[in-house]
Amino acid sequence: MATAYFLSHCAITLAAFLLLSFRSVAASQIEVCTSRFWFNYRHVANTLSVYRSVKRLGIPDSHIVLMLADDMACNPRNPKPATVFSHKNMELNVYGDDVEVDYRSYEVTVENFLRVLTGRIPPSTPRSKRLLSDDRSNILIYMTGHGGNGFLKFQDSEEITNIELADAFEQMWQKRRYNELLFIIDTCQGASMYERFYSPNIMALASSQVGEDSLSHQPDPAIGVHLMDRYTFYVLEFLEEINPASQTNMNDLFQVCPKNLCVSTPGHRTDLFQRNPKNVLITDFFGSVRKVEITTETISLRQDSEITESSYKEDQMDEELMEPLKYVEQLPVAQIIHQKPKLKDWHPPGGFILGLWALIIMVFFKTYGIKHMKFIF
Repeated sequence: MATAYFLSHCAITLAAFLLLSFRSVAASQIEVCTSRFWFNYRHVANTLSVYRSVKRLGIPDSHIVLMLADDMACNPRNPKPATVFSHKNMELNVYGDDVEVDYRSYEVTVENFLRVLTGRIPPSTPRSKRLLSDDRSNILIYMTGHGGNGFLKFQDSEEITNIELADAFEQMWQKRRYNELLFIIDTCQGASMYERFYSPNIMALASSQVGEDSLSHQPDPAIGVHLMDRYTFYVLEFLEEINPASQTNMNDLFQVCPKNLCVSTPGHRTDLFQRNPKNVLITDFFGSVRKVEITTETISLRQDSEITESSYKEDQMDEELMEPLKYVEQLPVAQIIHQKPKLKDWHPPGGFILGLWALIIMVFFKTYGIKHMKFIF
């Protein structure tokens, strides 16, 4: 009897634990540096500094997708190899020993970024390169690089527009890939990137308004470049004061970089967000503090093994009848490979007709001369 009571007590405890874990809200991050080349050192430092801050507040690497377009730590111009610093005192190496870069160098493209957001990635893609989120996930997306009115450049070779970004967020909402989303961008004319958003539960912040430049900060004469951008510098300075139990809300984040410090005018958009920013904690997006919903319902575990076995078989049959869920093939590659090329209809080239008419006119003039032109016109 004692053994049976102990097992039933353990089963009830385990069931309650699984219930709370299922109902918890997880936070995930996508941090993107879109710039290459040594003079864009500050953009890599921006991204790595945000990466360090969210990890300090408890977000594990399994919930972070880090995209770096260039490896400044291994750049031959770096006087201190294997390091990236975000402050001119050179005390904190934000590259560190435990940085897990998921997309690097030429993997950082508009296509790969949109595929990570929407989940339209090949089945062979490892978990570390996937955004493992659902309709209970709070997602922070941080982007930095060079941009303009309505676009952000990727590696000086392509760009993503505010319309493409807005449509990707709508796909995420339709596919239940997020609960709430915080979008932060540090680039010139950054506010233009969130003007076209139309999906619910999105809060957006930008380092500058339309027509303004986002300025750099922390120049270092030893390496000849700036170490950070102004907006990200003051945001990170604010985050250093946050701890996992902090009650600081999003309204405090809106005030971290006034115009006298940033020179540009930071902006934010909250009309799509359902909650009041005063009630949204910083740790809802930057930390690993999880919300749980406690149920007051009584959970009864029946001891009858026959009933349990029959219900298990019914569930198994239901699963067999259900068709497996999968994404629609975007490109029918298999059909394209084995498809025979269609025979094209022959059409004379445009110059052929013109040359034929010229030949006819030349023959006419040579045969009849110009005196017979009046019979033609």
